[in-house]
Amino acid sequence: MELVPGSSNPGGYDPMIAGAATSAAANILTGGGSSAGASMSSSPTTPSRYENQKRRDWNTFCQYLRNHRPPLSLAMCSGAHVLEFLRYLDQFGKTKVHNQTCPFFGLPNPPAPCPCPLRQAWGSLDALIGRLRAAFEEHGGKPEANPFGARAVRLYLREVRDFQAKARGVSYEKKRKRPKPKGTQQLPAPDAN
Repeated sequence: MELVPGSSNPGGYDPMIAGAATSAAANILTGGGSSAGASMSSSPTTPSRYENQKRRDWNTFCQYLRNHRPPLSLAMCSGAHVLEFLRYLDQFGKTKVHNQTCPFFGLPNPPAPCPCPLRQAWGSLDALIGRLRAAFEEHGGKPEANPFGARAVRLYLREVRDFQAKARGVSYEKKRKRPKPKGTQQLPAPDAN
């Protein structure tokens, strides 16, 4: 696989060639946040915020495939291409991820600025992959051939999560549901003497 020669981007993808994909990618994760909890009370004619974000993400990924050198069809897309796409999106990230050599590595609130790079936050990437995985199947893809569910993509997301947790001094533990109280225990009625 050959990407654009002479690209200054370490991932090998030249955003100047991408045209519309660059501006779409810049908007891919802005304003959407974690759309998983989007309101389902929308009328049937108006797509939900989640559906709109999923459509934008899908269009951006398809544009990325068209601008890839050589251009890729969706049928040829693999987990490796999804990883290239995620690395490409890092240039639009807004989350400071400290290098291991940075004196602020592991500090949640650094006391001063540092030259460490901005990256896409793990939660944003995880939500993006979830939306793209659903969109792939909605567009006729078979679940067993879904490149967004590839083992390499899952491992990459886990590595990003773990590294960002160490670098930023935060934990990404799953929120556990609290057990519901088993009703209020009734106290015995006071004796009416």
